[in-house]
Amino acid sequence: MRLNRRGALALLGIGAATSAAAKGSQGKASFNHGVASGDPGPDRVVIWTRMTPQTPGGPIVYRWSLTPASGGSGGVRRGKGVTGPERDHTVKVDVTGLKPGQDYTYAFEAGEARSPVGRTRTLPATGTQDVVLAIASCSLFPAGYFNAYQAIADLPRVDAVLHLGDYIYEYGGPGSYGEESELGHARRHQPEKEILQLPDYRQRHAQYKSDPALQAAHARAAWIVAWDDHETCNDSYRDGAENHQTAEEGSWMERKAAALKAYYEWMPIREPAPGQSLAEAAARSFRFGDLAQLIMLETRLTARDKQLTYDNDLVVVDDKPDVADFRRKLNDPARRIMDPVQEAWLGSELSASVNAGHAWQVIGSGVVMGRLMVPDPDTDLPPDAMTNLDERGQRRLRRMKPVAQMKLPYGLDMWDGYPVDRERVYDQIKHAGARPIVVSGDSHAFWANELADKEGRRVACEFGGTGVTSPGADDYFKTFKIGPAFAKVSPEVVFNDQSAKGFVLLTLTRTEARGDLMAVSTIASRTFTTSVVKSFRAVPDGRGISGLTEV
Repeated sequence: MRLNRRGALALLGIGAATSAAAKGSQGKASFNHGVASGDPGPDRVVIWTRMTPQTPGGPIVYRWSLTPASGGSGGVRRGKGVTGPERDHTVKVDVTGLKPGQDYTYAFEAGEARSPVGRTRTLPATGTQDVVLAIASCSLFPAGYFNAYQAIADLPRVDAVLHLGDYIYEYGGPGSYGEESELGHARRHQPEKEILQLPDYRQRHAQYKSDPALQAAHARAAWIVAWDDHETCNDSYRDGAENHQTAEEGSWMERKAAALKAYYEWMPIREPAPGQSLAEAAARSFRFGDLAQLIMLETRLTARDKQLTYDNDLVVVDDKPDVADFRRKLNDPARRIMDPVQEAWLGSELSASVNAGHAWQVIGSGVVMGRLMVPDPDTDLPPDAMTNLDERGQRRLRRMKPVAQMKLPYGLDMWDGYPVDRERVYDQIKHAGARPIVVSGDSHAFWANELADKEGRRVACEFGGTGVTSPGADDYFKTFKIGPAFAKVSPEVVFNDQSAKGFVLLTLTRTEARGDLMAVSTIASRTFTTSVVKSFRAVPDGRGISGLTEV
């Protein structure tokens, strides 16, 4: 049952957002974008807000405080500072000297105005019995209401929220992605154009953080965030992107730098260490006491080679596609989604976690890691699958057929597009004797996968998260559900749902890892219910992990 938001926040000691204006050092300002916290450690956490100046351009003096919840020990932390247009009037404070495993509340002030109150929690140090994580991705503003975020805010318990990318989308303008939805006219992207420069990215982040459900989820718990492609632009890689045309849109490096600057300004992520680039700093890890290690990967902007596509890289010889040539390109050992430095770091983090006696290693991936094959519309779908489909749906089915018949993978922008690099990751897992749970975003679908190496030996399990609002395949097909067909033709796929919107609730104990695939009933209305689509569990199995069992 969905909790009343005001009641739930009251139980947590979190007040509703105030709209009072206040006088900073250069005029009045207000807190219009909520508060957030992130990147928790046992002794620290980042807290964030943004102050909207009534008169643009001047600096604003602010004060912050962080207090143990429920009268806990550890002392109050306070400070002050100045923000201004050089960082879009955002504020980020890395508060240190905190107690492990403790709840805190925090808030900001500017003049007489006070921000909403947020709640956060430091990571435990020892004696950890369980961990509860909410995992979200793919929130397209015009596609519908962010009810999944509200459902996360209403959870009775959540220790941290993982966001695995596509927090914003770069599209904009009449007829752009998502605006064909029922609410597209009411939730148009701002600015109403594709975003390219720093002011554009800042305005888009501001629009997303104006959403009350997103503000509530940020105020509920600490977030650990990663980007995928749309925080820069679609199908991005190290040297470019599918949705970036240099001749018309200028330098890719300048666009990428602008997008990452806005991201670090507007997100509760710790600033890079000296000598680190913004992209390199995204790969980081978090230890949940003596129970689990969370390892967040960066697979977009530091090393990823340009994605192969069937349109451009599958050549036709004598009127037949040269599948062998395409497979040679796909399996080129030089093709990378991560560089050797991050790969070695991943291996060391896995080994350190195993040596520390952790039951689980959670790997956060922006894209799905499992092998996904393509259903053949002629043999794997209902006989009337084409019936009543619009042209867009029919076009999708027509494109699936040749790929299915060639036994080629579904997603070249996923790990399937970098199979040798994936095997290197699996080698690191096996060498460490790790028990990984991979959590992934990007696909707008729920996945429960059992990951296997090239010899077919299980090395990990994966929970792929659906979109908060972004459309899945069933939104285009409508007359049938394609998820069962993906599970039928993909040996690693235990379950797939391409229609639900929601998030994954991952609960870890010493004896099991449980993934609840949580769906909201609608994104077309702010009135909704939350239900469990499916639940699966895995258990430790020696120096490995069992398969997934439906609960």
